[in-house]
Amino acid sequence: MFKSRTLIHVAASAALLAAIGIPSAAWADPAVQPAPAVVQSTPAKAASGEWAAYIEKRYGVKLSGAVTRDQFAAALGKILGTASILTETPPSIPSLFPQGTAVSGKLPVWEALSAAVKAAELKELAYTYSEEKVAAAWKKAGWTYTKNGVVPHQAAQELAAAFDSGLVAPAALAGVTADAATTADLAYRLLGKVAEFHGQTQNALGYLSDDDIVGKLVQAWNESQIIRAEELQKVVDEGLKQNLITGYNLKDTRFDPHFDPERTITYGHSDIVHAIQLIGLLRSEGIQAKVQLEPKTSAFVYRKEWGEPVQTEDYRVVPIDNGNHIAYAKEYDLSFEFASVEEKQRFQPLIFRYAKRNQEDVTGLLKGSWWQPLYYSLTKLEDYPVITNHVLKDGRFLAQTFSLNEQSAQVIAGLKKINPSVRIATYQFWVDQPFYQYLKGEYK
Repeated sequence: MFKSRTLIHVAASAALLAAIGIPSAAWADPAVQPAPAVVQSTPAKAASGEWAAYIEKRYGVKLSGAVTRDQFAAALGKILGTASILTETPPSIPSLFPQGTAVSGKLPVWEALSAAVKAAELKELAYTYSEEKVAAAWKKAGWTYTKNGVVPHQAAQELAAAFDSGLVAPAALAGVTADAATTADLAYRLLGKVAEFHGQTQNALGYLSDDDIVGKLVQAWNESQIIRAEELQKVVDEGLKQNLITGYNLKDTRFDPHFDPERTITYGHSDIVHAIQLIGLLRSEGIQAKVQLEPKTSAFVYRKEWGEPVQTEDYRVVPIDNGNHIAYAKEYDLSFEFASVEEKQRFQPLIFRYAKRNQEDVTGLLKGSWWQPLYYSLTKLEDYPVITNHVLKDGRFLAQTFSLNEQSAQVIAGLKKINPSVRIATYQFWVDQPFYQYLKGEYK
């Protein structure tokens, strides 16, 4: 059927299960996120409205009017309750606020800034500030520092560090006094920056329109490698051996984009040139989107009748008892957060026309186009069938496998039989029709 082992690998890995984070992970279930070199955050959000939308969707925090201490403390608790790249043990919420203050009362701006500085792990930096340096930093916000003013000296140092470190833009405090009530607008800005300092905001290489987007994409690919998660693989590898599943993916949640699921599609592949050409295609069509490359490893059974496998740094095999091998292939997911839902809906027609193979030899397609391209959405799209994902997590790593909805119970029962203590999260999502046909056993 295929002309080379390379084509066998491409076809097999194309058919494999895409790795995606649990739907809540897109906004509401952040995972451990140490900051590897290939993850790059998007530029700081200038508009408080963007921060408000992000904090509301991801953490369920809704603020309006003047914000009280208990509201701000609860919101900080939700952010610090997620895994942090800064410390293994985040500071306790009570320690962020002055002692003896009523949680239900007015939250002065200086107290909100002070709490945010400590939540962002900047207090040690703050306490290096001399009075002269504090005064200079305060001037950026149009404030005048006085030694015996409303703001205690230690808090004054914290505010100075907030201005200098970018935790708050001095322009956001224009016309605001230190003892004024904290508004929802300012609170959202501070909460967003605290989340950013803890690696909990969006990860993206950039925008499709960026001149350097391809360079960043290739660098991210070159820096990625085959993912290993030994404890998870013990379970899912056994599932492969028992023919319970046809394959699975491994992903590292540090690379989760945390994009808005309403406007996001994730596209899986193994050929970086295909990704480069796909970006060029979308740009040529005038489509705008944020882009994140998520490294993943696809695992599947390499059958002995395919011949002796050729191993490389990015393609490893391990023999199993029946003469077959389990293959582990370096791949990627490209997540696109489109400018609008309408832009998102334009994606599939382009794939069907330029990135789906319908015959062996064809021109006019992107390099490495698959018979069954794999892309999906966590929100409903017309003409996209619904399938089920099964997710096993261990720390920052996850293993997951896709199935038809009616096969899900069998997959869960089989994995539980392999390891009764394993926890399996499941959810349904929307996938392209060609991949759905593959799950039904069809080659094309």
